[in-house]
Parts: sequence; structure tokens; C-alpha cells
Amino acid sequence: MTDYLSNGSPAPDFTFPDMDGNPLRLSDLRGRKVLLAFFRNAACALCNLRVRQFIRRFDEWRAQGLEVIAVFESADESVSRYVGRQEAPFPIVSDPQAELYGLYAVEVSEEKTQATIADPGTQAYVAEAAREGFALTTEEGSNFNRIPAEFLIDEDGIVQVAHYGEKITDHLPLEAIDRFAAR
Repeated sequence: MTDYLSNGSPAPDFTFPDMDGNPLRLSDLRGRKVLLAFFRNAACALCNLRVRQFIRRFDEWRAQGLEVIAVFESADESVSRYVGRQEAPFPIVSDPQAELYGLYAVEVSEEKTQATIADPGTQAYVAEAAREGFALTTEEGSNFNRIPAEFLIDEDGIVQVAHYGEKITDHLPLEAIDRFAAR
């Protein structure tokens, strides 16, 4: 994979509908901090667990000027069926053609997927997802080897942190997002 975004890069602008059909334009959020999170598919138990973590912190983050956008490589129907059940208070974008994933150079890696499966620590994430009500589910036609990525974008539209996962379970620490929101 080449062309990763790096810290200090301008965040590529986009206009895309959220799962309710409302146009979402990144540049409209200038003046606010943004957490832009790219997930796998909408049925992914580990991704749904991460969304739940964001929901729990969202009110505090928003009060500090942080907006959240979650992107899933799934069709609208799957997003509504799976992640939509959580009724997230932030926009969720359905990108089944992976246009935004390409714009942000979000990786597909069979090697990293296999490393996740082989990692003994993965079972703890799976167990936590199960406790939260998210079962391991296969989404028909989904990109099984998509690796999540998260970007912290400042008020001027500059990427302050570009985090490309080393495994499916590799995300920015929530405390790092808390610090970014609070600054």
C-alpha cells in the first residue's frame, strides 16, 4: 500500500450521504475537530463494539468540539440492519464501493487479517463484543480483509493523527481521542 495519509496532511474533502440520506461534507465541519473512523463491514462484531465505545463517549467529545463520522464498507441495508440498531448520535456512512476508503488509502490485507486471527489477544475482543451483544457474523459479499483506520482531523482540516491498523483490533487508544478532544 502506498499513499498513506500522514500527520500534517490536509484531510481529503468529500461529500457523501449518511445512512439517513443526508449529505455529509467534511469541509462543513471546519472549525470543529473530527474523528473519522473507517470500519470493515456493518456486521463486524469488533467494529460494532468500537462504535459502542464511541457512543458512550460522544456527549463528552461533542461538548469539547469533536465530531465523529463512522464509515462502513457495506450497503445501506446492512448498515441499517447491524450498526444502525445502535442509533449512534453521529453520522454513519455507507460506502459499499469503497470510494472514501480509496481516498484515505484504507488498507485491504489478508496478511493483517490472518495476524488478527492468530493473535491470542483477539479472543478478548471477541468476548467483549459478545458481552455487548455483538456476535461474529459474516456479511454476504463483504470485504473480509479490510483493515480499520482512524483519523483525528483538526479545526483547519489537517490530519493530526493518521492511524492505520496493524490488525483488525488495532485502533487509536480511546484516551488518545479523549486528549485530542480536550485540547
